[in-house]
Amino acid sequence: MEQSLYEKLGGSYTKVGDYLLPNLIIDETEQRPLGKYGRLRKQYLKEHRRGLYTNLLVTGKLFRHLVEIDKFGEAQMELLTSQMARQECVTEALKATDQMEWVRRMNSIRNRAEEIVLHELIYS
Repeated sequence: MEQSLYEKLGGSYTKVGDYLLPNLIIDETEQRPLGKYGRLRKQYLKEHRRGLYTNLLVTGKLFRHLVEIDKFGEAQMELLTSQMARQECVTEALKATDQMEWVRRMNSIRNRAEEIVLHELIYS
């Protein structure tokens, strides 16, 4: 019998009844909880990019992809927030003089930074 593409790439099958099921091994060694951006990316891939999600899952690259997205998303949020705060003069001095104004501005900055991160990292 001719080999399938999966077998040519090094995969194998196990016969269960009348069916041949691929021998898939999921790497459990790296399992750790995903952060916010990793979970959002996973949900987006499942709902809107099924082919890419399935490909990453079958090749065992999904978890590493999600961890990278999560780490990069957190780093981007921190960088964007600090840059925007510096650019808009949202400082500790403002926090000491007018706390509510500082909170309002920081919430606005965080919301804008999050929109940028979601658009560029998660939904692309």
